[in-house]
Amino acid sequence: MNFIDSHCHLNYKDFDGELDDILQRAKDVNIKAFLNICTELDEAKTIIATADKYPHIFASVGVHPHDAEPGLTVMNRSELTLWLVEYAKHPKVVALGETGLDYFYDNSPRDQQRESFRAHLDAAKETGLPLIIHTRAANEDTVEILKEYAGQVTGVIHCFSETQWLADECLKLGFYISISGIATFKKSGDLRDIIMTVPLDRLLVETDAPFLAPTPHRGKRNEPSFMIETAKIMADLKGVGLGELAKITTDNFQSLFKKARVKAFLDE
Repeated sequence: MNFIDSHCHLNYKDFDGELDDILQRAKDVNIKAFLNICTELDEAKTIIATADKYPHIFASVGVHPHDAEPGLTVMNRSELTLWLVEYAKHPKVVALGETGLDYFYDNSPRDQQRESFRAHLDAAKETGLPLIIHTRAANEDTVEILKEYAGQVTGVIHCFSETQWLADECLKLGFYISISGIATFKKSGDLRDIIMTVPLDRLLVETDAPFLAPTPHRGKRNEPSFMIETAKIMADLKGVGLGELAKITTDNFQSLFKKARVKAFLDE
Protein backbone atom coordinates (compact mmCIF):
# COMPACT_ATOMS: atom_id res chain seq x y z
CA MET A 1 0.00 0.00 0.00
CA ASN A 2 1.56 3.26 -1.17
CA PHE A 3 0.16 6.79 -1.23
CA ILE A 4 1.28 10.04 -2.86
CA ASP A 5 0.62 13.42 -1.26
CA SER A 6 -0.50 15.27 -4.38
CA HIS A 7 -0.35 18.76 -2.85
CA CYS A 8 1.82 20.06 0.00
CA HIS A 9 3.96 23.09 0.80
CA LEU A 10 7.14 21.58 2.19
CA ASN A 11 9.17 24.78 1.78
CA TYR A 12 7.06 26.78 4.21
CA LYS A 13 8.80 27.99 7.35
CA ASP A 14 6.55 25.71 9.42
CA PHE A 15 8.84 22.83 8.40
CA ASP A 16 12.24 24.54 8.77
CA GLY A 17 14.85 22.13 10.09
CA GLU A 18 12.41 19.23 10.30
CA LEU A 19 11.90 18.09 6.73
CA ASP A 20 13.88 14.85 6.98
CA ASP A 21 11.90 13.79 10.06
CA ILE A 22 8.62 14.79 8.42
CA LEU A 23 9.39 12.75 5.32
CA GLN A 24 10.34 9.74 7.45
CA ARG A 25 7.06 9.91 9.39
CA ALA A 26 5.22 9.97 6.07
CA LYS A 27 7.18 6.98 4.81
CA ASP A 28 6.33 5.10 8.01
CA VAL A 29 2.64 5.24 7.03
CA ASN A 30 3.32 4.41 3.36
CA ILE A 31 3.22 7.91 1.88
CA LYS A 32 6.10 7.59 -0.53
CA ALA A 33 6.14 10.62 -2.86
CA PHE A 34 5.13 14.28 -2.73
CA LEU A 35 4.19 17.12 -5.06
CA ASN A 36 5.60 20.32 -3.54
CA ILE A 37 3.56 23.32 -4.65
CA CYS A 38 4.76 26.78 -5.65
CA THR A 39 2.61 29.84 -4.85
CA GLU A 40 4.70 32.89 -5.84
CA LEU A 41 7.48 33.89 -8.20
CA ASP A 42 10.19 34.11 -5.53
CA GLU A 43 9.41 30.62 -4.29
CA ALA A 44 10.14 28.73 -7.49
CA LYS A 45 13.90 28.35 -7.05
CA THR A 46 13.65 26.97 -3.53
CA ILE A 47 10.80 24.62 -4.50
CA ILE A 48 12.93 23.20 -7.31
CA ALA A 49 16.03 23.00 -5.10
CA THR A 50 14.06 20.84 -2.66
CA ALA A 51 12.93 18.58 -5.50
CA ASP A 52 16.53 18.29 -6.70
CA LYS A 53 17.68 17.31 -3.21
CA TYR A 54 15.01 14.66 -2.59
CA PRO A 55 14.33 12.22 -5.43
CA HIS A 56 10.81 11.43 -4.18
CA ILE A 57 9.71 15.09 -4.12
CA PHE A 58 8.38 16.70 -7.31
CA ALA A 59 7.68 20.37 -7.96
CA SER A 60 5.16 22.73 -9.48
CA VAL A 61 5.74 26.35 -10.51
CA GLY A 62 3.06 29.00 -10.38
CA VAL A 63 1.47 32.03 -8.77
CA HIS A 64 -1.40 31.65 -6.31
CA PRO A 65 -4.44 33.91 -6.92
CA HIS A 66 -3.62 35.67 -3.64
CA ASP A 67 -0.32 36.73 -5.23
CA ALA A 68 -1.65 37.63 -8.68
CA GLU A 69 -1.29 41.36 -8.10
CA PRO A 70 2.38 41.32 -6.96
CA GLY A 71 3.17 38.80 -9.69
CA LEU A 72 1.71 40.98 -12.41
CA THR A 73 3.61 44.02 -11.17
CA VAL A 74 6.84 42.16 -11.99
CA MET A 75 5.74 40.89 -15.40
CA ASN A 76 2.71 41.03 -17.67
CA ARG A 77 0.58 38.06 -18.76
CA SER A 78 2.76 37.11 -21.72
CA GLU A 79 5.92 37.37 -19.65
CA LEU A 80 4.40 35.25 -16.89
CA THR A 81 3.50 32.59 -19.45
CA LEU A 82 7.09 32.59 -20.74
CA TRP A 83 8.41 32.38 -17.17
CA LEU A 84 6.23 29.32 -16.52
CA VAL A 85 7.23 27.68 -19.81
CA GLU A 86 10.92 28.13 -19.04
CA TYR A 87 10.64 26.64 -15.55
CA ALA A 88 8.52 23.79 -16.94
CA LYS A 89 11.59 22.52 -18.77
CA HIS A 90 13.16 21.41 -15.50
CA PRO A 91 12.91 17.61 -15.17
CA LYS A 92 11.39 17.73 -11.67
CA VAL A 93 8.71 20.32 -12.54
CA VAL A 94 5.63 18.22 -13.26
CA ALA A 95 2.77 20.75 -12.94
CA LEU A 96 1.83 24.42 -13.21
CA GLY A 97 0.27 26.28 -10.30
CA GLU A 98 -1.10 26.75 -7.80
CA THR A 99 -3.25 29.07 -9.86
CA GLY A 100 -6.95 29.89 -10.05
CA LEU A 101 -9.42 32.31 -8.50
CA ASP A 102 -10.20 33.22 -4.90
CA TYR A 103 -13.12 35.62 -4.51
CA PHE A 104 -13.54 34.72 -0.83
CA TYR A 105 -10.47 36.61 0.36
CA ASP A 106 -9.95 38.82 -2.73
CA ASN A 107 -6.31 39.36 -1.76
CA SER A 108 -5.67 40.40 -5.37
CA PRO A 109 -8.08 42.28 -7.66
CA ARG A 110 -10.31 39.89 -9.55
CA ASP A 111 -9.27 41.09 -13.00
CA GLN A 112 -5.64 40.39 -12.12
CA GLN A 113 -6.54 36.97 -10.74
CA ARG A 114 -8.21 36.14 -14.05
CA GLU A 115 -5.23 37.48 -16.02
CA SER A 116 -2.78 35.38 -14.02
CA PHE A 117 -5.03 32.32 -14.32
CA ARG A 118 -5.12 32.65 -18.10
CA ALA A 119 -1.32 32.99 -18.21
CA HIS A 120 -1.05 29.61 -16.50
CA LEU A 121 -3.60 28.11 -18.87
CA ASP A 122 -1.61 29.45 -21.82
CA ALA A 123 1.53 27.82 -20.41
CA ALA A 124 -0.29 24.55 -19.81
CA LYS A 125 -1.52 24.55 -23.39
CA GLU A 126 2.03 25.09 -24.64
CA THR A 127 3.84 22.64 -22.34
CA GLY A 128 1.24 19.94 -21.84
CA LEU A 129 1.77 20.03 -18.09
CA PRO A 130 -1.31 19.70 -15.85
CA LEU A 131 -2.64 22.57 -13.76
CA ILE A 132 -3.05 22.79 -9.99
CA ILE A 133 -6.20 24.90 -9.55
CA HIS A 134 -7.38 26.71 -6.44
CA THR A 135 -10.94 28.00 -6.59
CA ARG A 136 -12.98 29.53 -3.78
CA ALA A 137 -16.25 31.43 -4.10
CA ALA A 138 -15.49 31.81 -7.82
CA ASN A 139 -17.20 28.79 -9.33
CA GLU A 140 -18.81 30.41 -12.36
CA ASP A 141 -15.73 32.34 -13.47
CA THR A 142 -13.50 29.30 -12.92
CA VAL A 143 -15.66 27.13 -15.18
CA GLU A 144 -16.10 29.89 -17.78
CA ILE A 145 -12.34 30.36 -18.10
CA LEU A 146 -11.62 26.63 -18.15
CA LYS A 147 -14.16 26.23 -20.96
CA GLU A 148 -12.10 28.66 -23.05
CA TYR A 149 -9.37 25.99 -23.03
CA ALA A 150 -11.60 22.91 -23.18
CA GLY A 151 -9.78 19.91 -24.61
CA GLN A 152 -6.45 21.75 -24.57
CA VAL A 153 -5.46 21.52 -20.89
CA THR A 154 -5.91 19.18 -17.95
CA GLY A 155 -5.33 19.31 -14.23
CA VAL A 156 -6.83 19.01 -10.77
CA ILE A 157 -9.14 21.10 -8.61
CA HIS A 158 -7.12 20.90 -5.43
CA CYS A 159 -8.44 20.89 -1.86
CA PHE A 160 -11.98 20.68 -3.19
CA SER A 161 -14.51 22.39 -0.90
CA GLU A 162 -17.04 23.92 -3.29
CA THR A 163 -20.32 22.78 -4.84
CA GLN A 164 -21.65 19.72 -6.61
CA TRP A 165 -22.15 21.88 -9.70
CA LEU A 166 -18.46 22.84 -9.78
CA ALA A 167 -17.39 19.22 -9.34
CA ASP A 168 -19.69 18.09 -12.15
CA GLU A 169 -18.57 20.83 -14.54
CA CYS A 170 -14.87 20.24 -13.90
CA LEU A 171 -15.27 16.49 -14.31
CA LYS A 172 -16.96 17.11 -17.69
CA LEU A 173 -13.91 19.16 -18.69
CA GLY A 174 -11.60 16.27 -17.83
CA PHE A 175 -10.26 17.52 -14.52
CA TYR A 176 -9.51 15.54 -11.40
CA ILE A 177 -10.81 16.33 -7.90
CA SER A 178 -8.39 16.29 -4.96
CA ILE A 179 -9.55 15.78 -1.38
CA SER A 180 -7.91 17.26 1.70
CA GLY A 181 -8.43 16.98 5.45
CA ILE A 182 -11.56 19.13 5.15
CA ALA A 183 -13.41 15.90 4.33
CA THR A 184 -12.84 14.70 7.91
CA PHE A 185 -14.33 17.79 9.57
CA LYS A 186 -17.62 17.31 11.42
CA LYS A 187 -19.46 20.01 9.43
CA SER A 188 -18.27 18.79 5.99
CA GLY A 189 -21.27 16.58 5.24
CA ASP A 190 -21.94 18.30 1.92
CA LEU A 191 -18.37 17.66 0.80
CA ARG A 192 -18.59 14.01 1.77
CA ASP A 193 -21.78 13.73 -0.31
CA ILE A 194 -19.91 15.19 -3.30
CA ILE A 195 -17.00 12.77 -2.85
CA MET A 196 -19.46 9.91 -3.17
CA THR A 197 -20.40 11.16 -6.66
CA VAL A 198 -16.85 11.57 -8.01
CA PRO A 199 -15.66 8.57 -10.06
CA LEU A 200 -12.82 6.68 -8.42
CA ASP A 201 -10.62 7.17 -11.45
CA ARG A 202 -10.79 10.96 -11.02
CA LEU A 203 -9.89 11.24 -7.33
CA LEU A 204 -6.64 12.38 -5.74
CA VAL A 205 -5.72 12.80 -2.07
CA GLU A 206 -3.62 15.56 -0.53
CA THR A 207 -2.69 17.33 2.70
CA ASP A 208 -2.22 20.98 1.65
CA ALA A 209 0.29 20.83 4.54
CA PRO A 210 0.97 22.79 6.70
CA PHE A 211 -2.71 23.76 6.46
CA LEU A 212 -5.98 21.92 7.15
CA ALA A 213 -4.86 19.08 9.41
CA PRO A 214 -7.51 16.35 9.37
CA THR A 215 -9.40 15.10 12.39
CA PRO A 216 -8.06 13.97 14.91
CA HIS A 217 -5.14 16.38 14.34
CA ARG A 218 -7.28 19.42 13.59
CA GLY A 219 -5.77 22.63 14.93
CA LYS A 220 -2.23 21.31 14.69
CA ARG A 221 0.34 21.99 11.99
CA ASN A 222 -0.52 19.60 9.19
CA GLU A 223 2.09 17.26 7.71
CA PRO A 224 2.03 14.53 5.05
CA SER A 225 1.81 11.62 7.52
CA PHE A 226 -1.62 12.90 8.60
CA MET A 227 -2.98 12.27 5.10
CA ILE A 228 -3.79 8.69 6.08
CA GLU A 229 -6.79 10.00 8.06
CA THR A 230 -8.21 11.66 4.95
CA ALA A 231 -7.62 8.49 2.95
CA LYS A 232 -9.54 6.42 5.49
CA ILE A 233 -12.59 8.68 5.16
CA MET A 234 -12.37 8.56 1.36
CA ALA A 235 -12.11 4.78 1.31
CA ASP A 236 -15.16 4.48 3.55
CA LEU A 237 -17.19 6.89 1.40
CA LYS A 238 -16.27 5.07 -1.80
CA GLY A 239 -16.82 1.60 -0.32
CA VAL A 240 -13.30 0.33 -0.98
CA GLY A 241 -10.44 -0.86 1.20
CA LEU A 242 -7.65 1.48 2.16
CA GLY A 243 -5.17 -0.47 0.06
CA GLU A 244 -7.42 -0.26 -2.97
CA LEU A 245 -7.83 3.48 -2.52
CA ALA A 246 -4.05 3.82 -2.29
CA LYS A 247 -3.61 2.01 -5.59
CA ILE A 248 -6.38 3.96 -7.31
CA THR A 249 -5.22 7.41 -6.23
CA THR A 250 -1.59 6.55 -6.98
CA ASP A 251 -2.53 5.34 -10.46
CA ASN A 252 -4.55 8.54 -10.93
CA PHE A 253 -1.57 10.65 -9.89
CA GLN A 254 0.63 8.87 -12.42
CA SER A 255 -2.00 9.28 -15.15
CA LEU A 256 -2.30 13.01 -14.55
CA PHE A 257 1.29 13.94 -13.70
CA LYS A 258 2.90 11.90 -16.43
CA LYS A 259 6.27 13.61 -16.07
CA ALA A 260 6.65 12.46 -12.45
CA ARG A 261 8.72 9.30 -12.18
CA VAL A 262 7.34 7.78 -8.99
CA LYS A 263 7.51 4.03 -9.60
CA ALA A 264 10.95 3.56 -8.03
CA PHE A 265 9.81 5.10 -4.73
CA LEU A 266 6.61 3.10 -4.61
CA ASP A 267 8.55 -0.14 -4.94
CA GLU A 268 10.83 0.61 -1.97
